[in-house]
Amino acid sequence: MGTQSKNNSIRPLVFFPAFILLVLAIILNFASPEAFLKVTTTAKDFMTVQCGWMFSWAGVLCLLVMIGAYFSPLGNVRIGGEDAKPLLKKTSWFAITLCTTIAAGILFWGTAEPIWHLAYPPESLGIEPMSPAAAKFAMETLYLHWTFIPYAFYAVPTVVFAFAYYNMKRPFSVGSQISPIIGKYDQSKLDMVIDAVILFAVAAGISASFGTAVMNMGGGINALLGINNDKSLWIVITIIGTIAFIISSGTGLMKGIRILSDINVYIYYVILGVLVLLGPTVYMFSSGTEAFGGFLSGIFNKALFTGTAAGDEWATGWTTFYWSNWMAWAPVTAVFLARIAYGYKVKEVITMNFVIPSIFSAVWMTILGGSAINFQVTGKVDILAIMNEQGSAAAGYAVLGNLPLSGLLIGIYLLAVIISFITATDSTTNAMASICTTGITEGAQEAPLYLKVTWGVAVGAIALIFIATLGIDGIKMLSYLGGFPALFLGILSIVSLGYIMKDPYKFDVVSKSKKKEEAGN
Repeated sequence: MGTQSKNNSIRPLVFFPAFILLVLAIILNFASPEAFLKVTTTAKDFMTVQCGWMFSWAGVLCLLVMIGAYFSPLGNVRIGGEDAKPLLKKTSWFAITLCTTIAAGILFWGTAEPIWHLAYPPESLGIEPMSPAAAKFAMETLYLHWTFIPYAFYAVPTVVFAFAYYNMKRPFSVGSQISPIIGKYDQSKLDMVIDAVILFAVAAGISASFGTAVMNMGGGINALLGINNDKSLWIVITIIGTIAFIISSGTGLMKGIRILSDINVYIYYVILGVLVLLGPTVYMFSSGTEAFGGFLSGIFNKALFTGTAAGDEWATGWTTFYWSNWMAWAPVTAVFLARIAYGYKVKEVITMNFVIPSIFSAVWMTILGGSAINFQVTGKVDILAIMNEQGSAAAGYAVLGNLPLSGLLIGIYLLAVIISFITATDSTTNAMASICTTGITEGAQEAPLYLKVTWGVAVGAIALIFIATLGIDGIKMLSYLGGFPALFLGILSIVSLGYIMKDPYKFDVVSKSKKKEEAGN
């Protein structure tokens, strides 16, 4: 697997606009930090205040259309045609899907986020901080932000691109996600515009996650070795992380990512198993059961909460932040996820990209989030004070640090963070480089290594600049900026999926060709 096409060359009108914008952002930051902050803050404010409701609706629509697609005629269509054979066995498929989507996020936020919600719930809801009601709200919110809706954001463009690329025989372009709407019209020029805009969007989105991972790794090194989790350490981590990702990229699409993802999933199982055995088991599952019920019964209420009527900015700082982050990643990540879905039925693609990862994430949040809340409310560990002093990255290590064999557990946890960081960066930059390249005509072919490295170094530099100058707020700002242009493509992808669902055979070039061949024989 992972052969490089002999016809690879850069698509200049896709690569250079996105790359130059990123370079200009770096230059502006150094030339005039005040101007840089003003521009990004203005853009962020416009998105959150004026467009936050659009992200909320997009999330709900992705959820509904994903469920509809599973039960529609499209569900039984095989990606690549009836004769297509899967590239991956299902265990590796699940591992790669999990580790290249929100795995790095659940490691960082699984313990930090519930404590912030416990201490600072939305004022407009009248929930008393640090109360049982706040604890229940914190867990319900974890399920909202980390399970079905986030994976629906990824699954919709994944299904559309997989069908468009393999079954409709459309070009290897993000723009193919709207091919069902375009119909038979030539969309090559539109594809270039879409690819360039989305490349910039995902570069901003992956930079945000890159920054999150760097801060998280810094927290682990601080917990293990006592080295300050500051800018100097972040620079070292970014350089080492980039080198590690380059090594992984050089091994090809199915080797480095597959091996690392398989290892990482087992590490997740170890972390979960240890916390179930040594943590507050009864509390985590009892409170998780209650909160999951509250989440399911009020999912639309929670997903569409904006706080506008009461002037409450909580939703823009949390829910809109997440939705914009998923939106920024989704179009390009979907290109990668679609390539590894070859040979499976759409029902199986939805199960592996939407259902199973959502369930895994719910279990993770129940165990990690439940443990953090229990430690905080019982006074076992003042995680809030630790986060106020050392940052959100310290939360996970604070929880593990109060269990037996804490040093070993923190080391294992840190390893999971590192591997998640490498696999997520590798897979996304792999897709980014492929979109910038001509000659990608089948799922096994790859873009040149130098393009993957170029994007990896660029997003690493952007991430470092933002976290060094703006900290966690810089990460959130990057997510907003990346998610905005991706929002509109995401909405069109939803419409595209609706078109395909009604009559998949109408669009399925591969199936039509096969029937003609059979008729001819």
